[in-house]
Amino acid sequence: MELPRLALITGVGRAAGIGAAIAKTLSADGWNIATTGWRPYDDRMSWGADQTPHAKFEADLGDAAAPSDLFAEVNETLGPVRALIMCHCESIDSSIATTTVESFDRHFAVNARATWLLIKAFAEQFVDPAINATGRIIAITSDHTPFNLPYGASKGALDRIVLAAAVELAPLGITANVINPGATDTGWMTAEIEQAVLARNLQPRIGLPSDCSSLVRFLCSDAGAWMNSQLLYSDGGLLPR
Repeated sequence: MELPRLALITGVGRAAGIGAAIAKTLSADGWNIATTGWRPYDDRMSWGADQTPHAKFEADLGDAAAPSDLFAEVNETLGPVRALIMCHCESIDSSIATTTVESFDRHFAVNARATWLLIKAFAEQFVDPAINATGRIIAITSDHTPFNLPYGASKGALDRIVLAAAVELAPLGITANVINPGATDTGWMTAEIEQAVLARNLQPRIGLPSDCSSLVRFLCSDAGAWMNSQLLYSDGGLLPR
């Protein structure tokens, strides 16, 4: 059985986000798209939630049952998923001194544990020997850890989980890669942050969601099939600190 080209994209809560850009790009390439997000997360962030929902499936990925429940719902309504693209995150700025245990645990639940459980649910679709298809796993990461401790630390765990999947799931025809897009303009930057980013970038502009979505497009294409087990920096190039 050849799987249709259905991509599940997590973290699609806002039109300005990377997830939404990826959904638009892959849809233009002929992929069927399933999106998931968690509106209460955007509601409590400084940017707020969009008035029009962009996620087809609402899922609180801080709930350990959410990944398997999500795949069950997507499989039932749209069919098997062939590309899993993880853009979801918990991201609350705090330092070593100010991070709370509750915040630390929430970051790891959403950014690390959910990544593992989503990959597990994705891979279980390919165990059936009747399925004749390749799969793609792509996750968006960050290495911004100072004063953003639980976010950066949990993203580091995400990296290791995804790269382990590249090895463990290779017999199923699944590739797994991580993209670090650097600072990307999704509406969160202040003027000061933007100037700091520009000062370090080798190119005279800020990264855009479309920059990341273009790389995802390549990795999901037949031409990108040879890319596997990589942590890819797509950030315009940065000067040394």
